[in-house]
Amino acid sequence: MRRTTEVEDLLRLHAPQVLGALVRRYGHFGPAEDAVQEALLAAAQQWPETGVPDNPRGWLIRVASRRLTDQLRSDEARRRREETAAQLTPRDAFTAPPPGEGRAPSEDDTLTLLFLCCHPALTPAAQIALTLRAVGGLTTAEIARALLVPEATTAQRISRAKAKIKGVPFRRPGPEDRDERLAAVLQVLYLIFNEGYTATSGAALHRADLAQEAIRLTRAVRRLLPREGQVTGLLALMLLTDARSAARTGPHGELIPLDEQDRTRWDRDAIAEGTTLVEEALSEGPAGAYQLQAAIAALHDEAARAEDTDWPQILALYDVLVRRAPEPMAQLGRAVALAMVEGPEAGLAEVAGLEDRLAGHHRLDAVRAHLLERAGDREGAHAAYQRAAERTLSAPETRYLQMRAARLRQDHDGE
Repeated sequence: MRRTTEVEDLLRLHAPQVLGALVRRYGHFGPAEDAVQEALLAAAQQWPETGVPDNPRGWLIRVASRRLTDQLRSDEARRRREETAAQLTPRDAFTAPPPGEGRAPSEDDTLTLLFLCCHPALTPAAQIALTLRAVGGLTTAEIARALLVPEATTAQRISRAKAKIKGVPFRRPGPEDRDERLAAVLQVLYLIFNEGYTATSGAALHRADLAQEAIRLTRAVRRLLPREGQVTGLLALMLLTDARSAARTGPHGELIPLDEQDRTRWDRDAIAEGTTLVEEALSEGPAGAYQLQAAIAALHDEAARAEDTDWPQILALYDVLVRRAPEPMAQLGRAVALAMVEGPEAGLAEVAGLEDRLAGHHRLDAVRAHLLERAGDREGAHAAYQRAAERTLSAPETRYLQMRAARLRQDHDGE
């Protein structure tokens, strides 16, 4: 079992590099991806028994290339293109590099592949599915389970995404759109992490496998772009947020809010790494949204008790964040910070100003309920908790919000 797990980890590490190598040399994203999947399957069946080859990536490239060659030879025109590509392939392309030498293009291919999977022609849902498949190495069934989407729907999204990027050159974006494309890649990784950390629907609050996959992929991007502040900031944000995972739910899966969590269960190693990365990210140029959110997360994680939280500093960071990235969720977070500094009435006034932008969103009602409860309006808080419970699709959040509403009702009836 241990050897099988080690092989699976190794295959997941090499999958994007192998796919990138094939697409760079031959084109044909769809057939190349199918060929890589066949090579991964062959390795998963053989390596636990025969042992891992000395050059696992070279083995996978060689086997996948043979599969792809067979596919391309089925069509005369494709056969000619394959032969031309083969003639242009360096002699040592499928062999291990000399001792002490790496082959940087294979690592660079991972980032190029991410840019391709997050192409602006694709919808966010398609970008996420294709990234998890091509770069993350997840099967269609695994992606469907992770995203709580039917497998047929996931397969259709991936198939359509491949069709849309067919013929797109396998190269990094040019200087004119590089920053915009990198922002799209980071946004996709952020969405994957958020869906894993707080599932938008379903019975579980946290899907650790999806959150960890987002962290793994972001680490890979940072290895390739070590001096990009937004990449470092995103990794820090993920680590600092995920560090609280063990304390977010009780023994029966019930949600535990931040101020009631057992902070001794937080992952101190992840917090230490994340805090170091925040400091590094803030020194790498003007702070963007990810760096600022990571700095806010660090202040929460560094507080030994909820009452020790530096809310004035958090509010100051939110002030900068909403000026630079006036997203409604950031403004909602600022409303909470404002309430903690100036009182619940100030926070409620901010929440009222978000009614149009977040109309019908359960988080708006949940924050309003919390602030109304703090302000002493138990009847208004009860109604807001009930509305929030009706609007969320997450079972743990529904139970938590209903519990808060019921507690207020019991207190009212007991008077």
